[in-house]
Amino acid sequence: MSIDPQPLSHRSTDLGNARIHWVECGSGPVVLMVHGYPESWYSWRHQLPALAAAGYRAVAIDVRGYGRSSKPRDVADYRMVRMVSDIVGLVDALETDDVTLVGHDWGAPIVWNSALIRPDLFRGVAGLSVPYSPPSREGRPLARMRAMAGEDEFYVEYFQEPGRAEAEIEADIRSWLLGFYWCASGDVENGPNIAIVPRGTQMRDHFVYPDSMPAWLSEEDLDTYVREFEYSGFFGPLCRYRNVDRDWEDLAAFADRPIELPALFIGGDRDGPTIWGAPAIERFSETLPNLVKAEILPGCGHWTQQERPAETNELLIGFLDPLH
Repeated sequence: MSIDPQPLSHRSTDLGNARIHWVECGSGPVVLMVHGYPESWYSWRHQLPALAAAGYRAVAIDVRGYGRSSKPRDVADYRMVRMVSDIVGLVDALETDDVTLVGHDWGAPIVWNSALIRPDLFRGVAGLSVPYSPPSREGRPLARMRAMAGEDEFYVEYFQEPGRAEAEIEADIRSWLLGFYWCASGDVENGPNIAIVPRGTQMRDHFVYPDSMPAWLSEEDLDTYVREFEYSGFFGPLCRYRNVDRDWEDLAAFADRPIELPALFIGGDRDGPTIWGAPAIERFSETLPNLVKAEILPGCGHWTQQERPAETNELLIGFLDPLH
């Protein structure tokens, strides 16, 4: 199905402790889309016109630290409760009570937790790649990740020290992004496990690269991401990882709580977070009691809505229409 292009409007608003930039098109009930790492509003380029054509006001934000949104210099300003506060503030700025959340990668925990903490504000919630797992009473996340990686470093641990990963990435943003995107995609079956970084090496040491650009990521798409990160840098994006233990502390009161809103999950059978999240998916009957559907796309890697835009759009619209 061809989709008539609709004009994209760039907007921003000051929420008090952050300025949030977003892109929108269409009119109707709001579908608020939240990207992950290392992406931007542009990650939803295929969903914006499709949702607008289906009768929705499609809104894709730059998460704080990215693009044209605010970039605080304190690591703690990127904790999950601040991310949720941004979503809540933006709903108020959009002046509507008809909002459904959609998030991918880190955007998925942001929307899951927004729905958990403020279910009164939303019609439903959809997570891509990262399944919902309630805040836990178990030990601190970083300690568990270190134990899982053994003598090596899990990528979340690798990202902890401010400046370390930034220096690696910003030495050549284009090649780093291409390697990271490609290695996490469904096109690289049995490729390098970039989630584990052998000590004494850099993550980029283990990247492989495509002979030509994949169908889902053009040179122009990569150029757009490179421009965004040349402007914003990587401190803010990486600080999301540097708050996992703070999040564990902040969200302790919500430990083991389900999300009662209607929910959708979309993952890929070649996507690391979906594969690691199998135990969480098995618990959906308890943690997402109003789950409408959980769809695992065969051959799909981490970049769900970019690798499989048509399937993602169909699933999203099928989820959204009965809610409105």
